[in-house]
Amino acid sequence: MDPERTDAYLRRIGADRPAAPDAKALRDLQFRHLLTVPFENLSVHLGEDIVLEDKALVDKVVRARRGGFCYELNGAFAALLKALGYDVQLLAARVFGPDGVGIPYDHLALRVDTSAGPWLVDVGFGRNSHFPLRFDSRDDQLDPGGVFRIEETPEGDLDVLRDGAPQYRVEPRPRALRDFEAGSWWHRTSPASHFTRSLVCSRLTETGRVTLSGRTLVTSGPDGGRAERELSEDEVLPAYRAHFGIVLDRVPELRARN
Repeated sequence: MDPERTDAYLRRIGADRPAAPDAKALRDLQFRHLLTVPFENLSVHLGEDIVLEDKALVDKVVRARRGGFCYELNGAFAALLKALGYDVQLLAARVFGPDGVGIPYDHLALRVDTSAGPWLVDVGFGRNSHFPLRFDSRDDQLDPGGVFRIEETPEGDLDVLRDGAPQYRVEPRPRALRDFEAGSWWHRTSPASHFTRSLVCSRLTETGRVTLSGRTLVTSGPDGGRAERELSEDEVLPAYRAHFGIVLDRVPELRARN
């Protein structure tokens, strides 16, 4: 990323260029990214290709003003952080579900090293920590998103827990972006993937969260309150624009399952 593209990305998330690649700036960058760039799987149902290359990912977030799922969001954010001078490693993870952990390369998370230590950074997991977590801490870490803890497994992996519930299992070994292509393909094509079975667009807000799931608009507040409303077809595209800044020429429809 050249300086012009880096500055455009920073404008996209409403952030100033950090004076130094330190932990304080990293904290601010993650939070601003979560507030402005939505977690969404619309490409899966719009028939759009997903290209796991830095330029394509950054262009989708910055020029197209879209979001994406974990490979796209954390992939693009990694490119920004590297351009700002951060030491970034891509990490593979497997998400916990009712039947245990998911497929290999199920999730992409980041390890970012600063002078204050290593951090687990993730802007692509929906409901997650608002701020980076200390990668080397095994204590409870308090965050507006919950109480987080990173625990070592007997095999040397790391389980990330939120409020005592395991979220995903991280492999500490650094990976390349191309390593996640098979996982990305599976998630956007397999009938067993939750991304092919649902339509979702969601982002953090200053007071809670806003989510458009299909045609159901859900907003939540800091007190845990929740408001839910079914939208008419005419209201869907304006809702994408108003709540997520996403301009579409047609309403996404759940792709037919095989």
